[in-house]
Amino acid sequence: MSYLLDILSPLLQGSLVTLQVFSLTLLLAVPLGLGLALLRLSRRAWLGRLVSGYVWLMRGTPLMLQMLFIYFALPFVPVIGIRLPDFPAAILAFTLNYAAYFAEIFRAGIQSVDRGQYEASKVLGLNYVQTMRRIVLPQMVKRILPPMSNETITLVKDTSLIYVLAMNDLLRAARGIVQRDFTTSPFVVAAAFYLLMTLVLTWAFQRMEKKVAVYD
Repeated sequence: MSYLLDILSPLLQGSLVTLQVFSLTLLLAVPLGLGLALLRLSRRAWLGRLVSGYVWLMRGTPLMLQMLFIYFALPFVPVIGIRLPDFPAAILAFTLNYAAYFAEIFRAGIQSVDRGQYEASKVLGLNYVQTMRRIVLPQMVKRILPPMSNETITLVKDTSLIYVLAMNDLLRAARGIVQRDFTTSPFVVAAAFYLLMTLVLTWAFQRMEKKVAVYD
């Protein structure tokens, strides 16, 4: 018991880094994904193709590779040549990657809204922005909660990938203790932390689903 209390402090510090990466990624990737979804559905075909290419690139390459490229290769890219510290590099990679996944979820949700809703909004004299904000997006939210829940839980687990940038997240902290003390107990505690985070997210999304179901 005393050993678990001793390793709890470094694991909690690592979990704070994990939560920071998770929170900032979610805060940035969700609005970016919504913007990309709206651009993909734009009447300007070239915009749709551009966003489709971006989504294909982000979803078709590993997140770890994207992190390594931003951290190690970006400084050598002509014109750009920016060297980012490990934390901003991780946030940028996670945001760009997850925005592509969220964009597809939002796009499917928007397209699932009956076309008659758009026609009705025109009869009411609503413009495109008003139609999206007052009619389409509220209906979209009910449809995207299950896939958003799955993607958000995946994000929690994917934060463990930041160990490749030598960031002291939860998994790296646990691994360091395991290598130091030759015991797997820190891995069990780390697993409990991840399970707790996913449990809270699952509960939160279930509450949201029940809340929006009231209006069905």
